[in-house]
Amino acid sequence: MTIRIVRLGSERASDEGLRIGTVRRPPRGVPKAEFASGNWYDVWLPNLSPSPELIKLAQAAGTDKEWADFARKFCKELDDPEKSRVLDLLAALSHSSNMSVGCYCENEARCHRSILRKLLAERGAKLK
Repeated sequence: MTIRIVRLGSERASDEGLRIGTVRRPPRGVPKAEFASGNWYDVWLPNLSPSPELIKLAQAAGTDKEWADFARKFCKELDDPEKSRVLDLLAALSHSSNMSVGCYCENEARCHRSILRKLLAERGAKLK
């Protein structure tokens, strides 16, 4: 059993399990009834998305230093007990079921999901 880190809207792996959207907003122009069938997500979990202010900071990050500043601030947001407990839960569930966590960004290296991958691994999640 594992957690996959995915790009929302991409084709699903056969053993992917529940797809969790860790995004601030649902996909534009897609009816809610088509979120799962369109490979967006099965469950929306905006709690693990950066705040609107940090999304702007991430989108504007043109250098490694600016990206590191975003990453540091996002990790601080995720230190909030409620968000931290969600990460702990996902890490624990990864040992008994398949699931995926994702965002819309094309490049994972410059997406908050790369930070979620790191934090989940630190919590002992089984990652694919």
